[in-house]
Amino acid sequence: MNKPNHPLEHPQILELLQRIQENPDLTQRDLSSCLGISLGKVNFLLKALFKTGIIKIKRVKNSNNKLAYMYLLTPSGIEEKAKITFRFFKEKTKEYNRLKKEIEALREELALNE
Repeated sequence: MNKPNHPLEHPQILELLQRIQENPDLTQRDLSSCLGISLGKVNFLLKALFKTGIIKIKRVKNSNNKLAYMYLLTPSGIEEKAKITFRFFKEKTKEYNRLKKEIEALREELALNE
């Protein structure tokens, strides 16, 4: 399996950004569970997103008097999310067209064998 060279190329980065935008109060543990990736990977991705200015991290006190973090998309983060969404859409459209051709070829092959 190829490892992404950059955090923004991680397969679940779009879903991570969507989750953050929908609910900035999610913990890293929540994000890990939602995305099905390790807590360490979530931490790594969030740090990379913070360093690149895509998210900002705000410390807040939760009801148990513990420090918690809120992850917020920055304006450049919203722009980057749109770019990633567009790339994802293009990629999935190519995949769909490839699969459609493959299915049609298989149908033709089955028709010839009948």
